[in-house]
Amino acid sequence: MLFSSNAFIFRFLLLFMIIYFIAQSKYRNGILLAGSLIFYGIGEPKFVWIMLASVMLNYVLSKRIYQYKGKGLLIVTILLNVAVLGWFKYLDFGIENINAILGKSWLTPLEIALPIGISFYTFQILSYQVDCYKGKIKRQVTFIEFATYICMFPQLVAGPIVLFEEVEANLQEREVTVEKIEDGLKWFTFGLGLKVLLANSIYTLWNTILSAGTIGLGASVAWLGAIAYTFQIYFDFWGYSLMALGLGKMLGFTLPENFKQPYISKSIAEFWRRWHITLGRWFREYVYIPLGGNRKGKIRTIVNLFVVWALTGLWHGASWNFVIWGISFFVFIAIEKLFLGKWLERSKVIGHLYVIFLIPISWVVFAISDFTTLKQYLGSMFGHTSGKVLMGMSQFQNYVHTYWWLLLICIIFATPLPYNLFRKQRQKPWMIAILVGIFFLSVYEILKGSSNPFLYFNF
Repeated sequence: MLFSSNAFIFRFLLLFMIIYFIAQSKYRNGILLAGSLIFYGIGEPKFVWIMLASVMLNYVLSKRIYQYKGKGLLIVTILLNVAVLGWFKYLDFGIENINAILGKSWLTPLEIALPIGISFYTFQILSYQVDCYKGKIKRQVTFIEFATYICMFPQLVAGPIVLFEEVEANLQEREVTVEKIEDGLKWFTFGLGLKVLLANSIYTLWNTILSAGTIGLGASVAWLGAIAYTFQIYFDFWGYSLMALGLGKMLGFTLPENFKQPYISKSIAEFWRRWHITLGRWFREYVYIPLGGNRKGKIRTIVNLFVVWALTGLWHGASWNFVIWGISFFVFIAIEKLFLGKWLERSKVIGHLYVIFLIPISWVVFAISDFTTLKQYLGSMFGHTSGKVLMGMSQFQNYVHTYWWLLLICIIFATPLPYNLFRKQRQKPWMIAILVGIFFLSVYEILKGSSNPFLYFNF
C-alpha cells in the first residue's frame, strides 16, 4: 500500500490513528505491530508470513547473541539472513548469469517474486544482531518490542534504515499528543507534495522521452530526460522518506532524516553523505569499518571502498546496471580520496558543476537495465545518435515550453530554501494554509488516477 494513496490516507491511517490514539500507552506497541502487519499484508498477503517467520527466528537468535556474544553464532545468523535475501532477490540473477557463461539454458529461472521491503527490514535485523554482539544493546527486549522495531509500517517498505538505539526509548515509553499528530501531518503533507506534485509530474517528461525510444534521440532531449529522472528519483524517495518521518512523529517516534539536499554537493563523496543517509551509514558501520575502513593504508582503503560500492549497487537491484552504477561511484570517490577532492574544495563552482554533470549520467545507468538501450541513451547524451536525429532541437524546445515551470520548481526545491522555510515556519498560519492546499491538490491528483509509481519499492 502506497503512502500516497487514498486507501492509505483515508482508510488505513485514519482508522489506525483513532485506535492508536485512544489506546492506553502499554498497548500501543502491540497495536502498532498489528497495524503494521495489516498494512504489509494488504499489499503483500503471501509474504507477510515470510516476514513474520524471519522476525520470530531472528528474535530467538538475537537473544542468544545477546546472552553469549558468540562470534560463530553471529556469523551463522548473518549468513542465514543474507541467504534468505539472496534467495528472493538474487537467485534468478545468478541463474541467468550461469546460463550466459555456459552458453546454454541449463538452469531454469524460478521467477521468484521479491517481497517488498525485504532489503530494508533485513538490514535492520542485521544491524540489531551486530549491535547485540558488540554490547550496544543494553537489555533484552521483548518480542513485541523487537517485532515492532522491525515491522513498524512508516519505515517497513522503504526505510529509512533505523538503528535500534534511535527508537529504543520510544519503544519503552512515548507520548502521543494532538500537537505531535498535527506536526507529523505537516511533515507527511510536505513529503506527499514532493512525491505527488513534483516526482509524479516530472516522471511524465522522463517517461515520454524514454518511451519514444533511443533511436534518433538527440543530445539535448537525452540530457533533458536524464535531468527529469534526476529530479523524479530524488523527490520520489525524499518525499516518501519525509512521509515516513511525519508518520513516525504521529506515532511518537523520532525517525532519522534520509536526505540533506544532495544536489547542492561539491563532490561525489559529499553527495553520498547527503543522499540516502541511513543506507550510507549502514554500509559504513557494518561493512566498511569492520573491513578496516581507512586505517590500514591506501590500498586496503581502496579495496574496502570497492567492496562497499559493489554491494551498494547490488543492494539496489539484481541487475548488472546497478553493479556498474555502484562501481562508478567507487571510481569517482576513490579518485577524490586520492587527489581530486582537495582540488574540488578550492572552488565551490567547479565542484557543483562536476556533481551536476556526473549525477544525471549516473541516474541513467541506474534507470535503464537493458544494455543496448543504455548504450544508445548514453551515446545520445554525448552526441552519438543512433541513426537519423528524430528527436532534436525542435522537440527539446517543445518539451521545455511545456515543462519549464515544473523544471524551475524542481530546481528551487532541490536547494535548501523550501525545506528550511518549511522547517522554521510550519507553525505559522500562512504555512498551514499552504500545506492544506498541497494536501488537497495531492489528493486531487491521486483521485485523477495520475501515474503514481514508487521507485524504491523495487529494492
